[in-house]
Amino acid sequence: MPRKTPLRTESVENPATRLSRKRRVFLGAGATLLLSVLTPLPAHAARIVAVRVWPAEDYTRVTLENDSDLKVSHFLVKDPERLVVDIEGIELNPTLKELVAKIQSNDPYIRQVRVGQNRPGVVRLVFDLKAAIDPQVFTLTPVGDYQHRLVFDLYPVNPPDPIEVLIAQNYAKEAAAANAAQAAEVLPEPKPKPAETRTARAEQAEPAPQLTRMITIALDPGHGGEDPGAVGRGGSREKDVVLAIAKRLKTKIEGQPNMRVMMTRDADFFVPLHTRVQKARKVQSDLFVSIHADAWVEPTARGASVFTLSEKGASSTAARWLAKKENAADLIGGVNIKVHDKQLASVLLDLSTTAQINDSLKLGKAVLREIGGINRLHKPHVEQAGFAVLKAPDIPSILIETAFISNPEEEAKLTDEGYQEQMADAILTGIRKYFAKNPPLAKNRMT
Repeated sequence: MPRKTPLRTESVENPATRLSRKRRVFLGAGATLLLSVLTPLPAHAARIVAVRVWPAEDYTRVTLENDSDLKVSHFLVKDPERLVVDIEGIELNPTLKELVAKIQSNDPYIRQVRVGQNRPGVVRLVFDLKAAIDPQVFTLTPVGDYQHRLVFDLYPVNPPDPIEVLIAQNYAKEAAAANAAQAAEVLPEPKPKPAETRTARAEQAEPAPQLTRMITIALDPGHGGEDPGAVGRGGSREKDVVLAIAKRLKTKIEGQPNMRVMMTRDADFFVPLHTRVQKARKVQSDLFVSIHADAWVEPTARGASVFTLSEKGASSTAARWLAKKENAADLIGGVNIKVHDKQLASVLLDLSTTAQINDSLKLGKAVLREIGGINRLHKPHVEQAGFAVLKAPDIPSILIETAFISNPEEEAKLTDEGYQEQMADAILTGIRKYFAKNPPLAKNRMT
């Protein structure tokens, strides 16, 4: 009898159960898809594209330029003084390592910097300091040719007093004059050459200001540091040529009796516009002279100009455009908005007096006449506009555009030492002639 093969029983799934299982699979796949959407993908690490260091007696600035915004934390450590900075979202790269070599031995505040990968995605900077500092750490959004910037401004806890600095400079000037007088008693005076004689006669012919006290003049070389100002076709930077002219002018002014100089910057570093005004007011300056080099989209524009503040708006469209461009220096140079006194500009504007503007116009006319003797004038009269840097309410203030750096011919002049000397001489002569007709008012101050 053939063996019967047992029937293989198949488990038959209940239709309701099958539908429930399919539903669970579908929901599971949907949940996985939703999770993948909600879960952030690994962030792309930011990349440092440039590092720059700007040391100065006022403060040292360190700038890290990068391709995205960065999250940063910092703290100070004592004994010895150190600033520790942790930057998230970046990896150590060769550009960031360059920061170590960029610290100069004569930096007033930084001894050295150490850079390392603290942990994945976090780079640590340790600044070994020479003195106690008050750090400002902030970021800047892209502007001009710059991408995102992370900025460290290291200010001294005990900054030098500007009046004491001026007094020390005056003592040094008097000591040098006394030494020169002693040397003159020993050595016979050389016989002047004919050209020197003519120069001496010309100087004697100039009306000398009748001074009863020390005159303080604030010289303000425009731009600086992160802000190069206008750049000529030959690569000359406005911030460099105006600093060179200002230094020559400083030396000439200090050679005058009863005159001294405060410079808003004496090296390549950035000074915010309102800080320039504050510096001049702290030392009770009698004049404020801001020195710049003009630029225009067409290389044919040329000539020197003098500007003052305006009560009622710009005297021309070009003046308005120039004031807007110069007032944007804070954006390029980089101001820490969190500590920037937003009320200062409006207060100074409200306090700017008609008398100050009238005196500024007198000074501007005197200087314009003199610089017209060494270079063509862009406009034959003093122009006016709302320059933020001219808003000291109690100081006659002018802004001089020494030439057009965007004009190749005038760019060559601006970088020429002879032209720089001539420009400094012309500005000084204009200042002397202004004071000859407008003696400075008596002020209760230390000299």
